[in-house]
Amino acid sequence: MHPDMKKAIIMSYATLLLSGCASEFNTVYKYGDNDARYEYAKEAFAKGKFTQAQTLLQELVTFKKGSDEAQECLYMLAMSQYCNHDYEAASETFKKYTTSYPRGIYVEPAYFYVGQSLYEGSPEPRLDQSPTNGSITAYQQFMDLFPDSPLREKAQERLYELTDKLIQKEYLSAQLYYNLGGYFGNINSNEESNYTASIITAQNTLKNYPYCSLREDFMLLIMKSKFQLAENSSEEKRIDRYRDAEDECYGFINEFPDSKNVSLAEKYIAKCKKVIKD
Repeated sequence: MHPDMKKAIIMSYATLLLSGCASEFNTVYKYGDNDARYEYAKEAFAKGKFTQAQTLLQELVTFKKGSDEAQECLYMLAMSQYCNHDYEAASETFKKYTTSYPRGIYVEPAYFYVGQSLYEGSPEPRLDQSPTNGSITAYQQFMDLFPDSPLREKAQERLYELTDKLIQKEYLSAQLYYNLGGYFGNINSNEESNYTASIITAQNTLKNYPYCSLREDFMLLIMKSKFQLAENSSEEKRIDRYRDAEDECYGFINEFPDSKNVSLAEKYIAKCKKVIKD
């Protein structure tokens, strides 16, 4: 085909797009050549018609591979998927861009949007947090590679938010173990294991995130779990466990002297002292 004729066909497709007819996309998709489809995809992307752009670009990335338009094609596909809320697909396409074009012109935002896509797909704290962990890893990698990026501040904010979500999940788990402690009949096996699990979950979380905003809540759960563990212990373990619970209560009061739960800690201390003394 003569170059001038080819250019005229491409321009005609662009003109059709601007006229806004619904059938134009189908015409380009079914009968247009790859150059015409690419021009139409770019126009659709620019106008925010991301579904149309994505449909065309999904096929074009293969045909454009190795060409001057390959980078832009792959990046636009990833952004179209992101804007269409297809976050799982977007994260994979952005990753593909970073590996295919490690020095590409869009590599910095591509690394950022790997984390951003996973962030958008991060579920509520009660659910599996695999996307959250993936997003944290991606944001950290982005900040390591581009420490002076203008997107760094936003990535850091997202990291704080995602970390808080992981902490909330651990708190819900520790609280669940505590709540389950009283639902089993064998106080020397199931109840102990639930209270112990609550203690271990809370302690591990505080070890990993010592300055988290839920520190008092975790410490309260540890204190309550240790007291209930002592209350439900076998005879040979109860004194040692009451002593441990008493120490935990004093530790809670020392760290949170203004807490509304100080009175509960003092109540536990009085009971511990009575048992130990008797």
